[in-house]
Amino acid sequence: MLKTTLLSASIISAIGANAAIACDNYEEITSAWLPIMQTTAYYVAHEEGLFEAACIKVNSNKMQSPNHIIDALVSGRADFGPPGAAAGIAMIAESKFPGTFKVFGLQGGGIEIDRINDSLVVKDGSDIASFADLKGKMIGHVPGIQWRTITRHLVRAAGLDPDTDVRLVDLAVPQQVPAVLGGSVDATLSLEPVGSIAAVTEGTVRAEINPVAKVIADPFYSGAALLTTKFIEERPEVARKVVEIIDEATRLANEDFEKYKAIIPQYTAIREEQLELLAQPYLRGFEDLNEVDLDSYQAFVDVFVSEGVLPEEMDVRSKILTLEDLGAN
Repeated sequence: MLKTTLLSASIISAIGANAAIACDNYEEITSAWLPIMQTTAYYVAHEEGLFEAACIKVNSNKMQSPNHIIDALVSGRADFGPPGAAAGIAMIAESKFPGTFKVFGLQGGGIEIDRINDSLVVKDGSDIASFADLKGKMIGHVPGIQWRTITRHLVRAAGLDPDTDVRLVDLAVPQQVPAVLGGSVDATLSLEPVGSIAAVTEGTVRAEINPVAKVIADPFYSGAALLTTKFIEERPEVARKVVEIIDEATRLANEDFEKYKAIIPQYTAIREEQLELLAQPYLRGFEDLNEVDLDSYQAFVDVFVSEGVLPEEMDVRSKILTLEDLGAN
């Protein structure tokens, strides 16, 4: 979407030198984020001190549900949702409160690009090999309307009725592998790093990798980076810096994931001994977004219409951040 880089010379200089910047004053901002792989750029930004280099102090709030992130943004308790915020729920909120958000990045995975976003996790030895095998079973998913809708759509696409054939259960991210192991659910539709954790945990396996991309869009983006329009309008220069920082952190994460995956245990449920099998996320910054990305995002939002969650069609392109939004010429 962007024709030229946003990154300012001062931030480039600070990042390149890994320098500590002397700031007379710090701008305070508040984030709400989910401990998943899609949030990797945010972790990298903290690891490299990019916010501090731009004289920004972040009040960082870890959430256990995508709904909680959107609630915090809608209520004004957070200024931005770093990469990994719920791309679908954001558009549901937009339909109820038009003009609340601008999207400045997408995160997910896909089959052709060979990046894992989600997995169907089951107990080792289970007879469940796909969503078609879920009749009479119970499946857990990330809490909230986004992943409930996705799960219902995949169940329906497999020829089953999500209301009568399968029972869906909200499960917080850290509880998903233990729930499968303990038998309280038969399967989970899980975001990374849960699939990677399941792959190296005795007793659980990934029955399917990227089942959502097989049905909805490839690549598939369930995560988004979000700014509230209130934040943009009231503090456009700070909002611009946030976009610059996340774009730079996205570039760093994409170019040297092997380096940065070592920090993932600080932020997610992945353990150091599990890092070898950790899947690299597909991260798209503001500068990266193209028509393929936006078509994929549109296909995802269209699912909410077909499942009756959104009352009418929504054009996602009208929700994407522009240079004009940031006061750029």
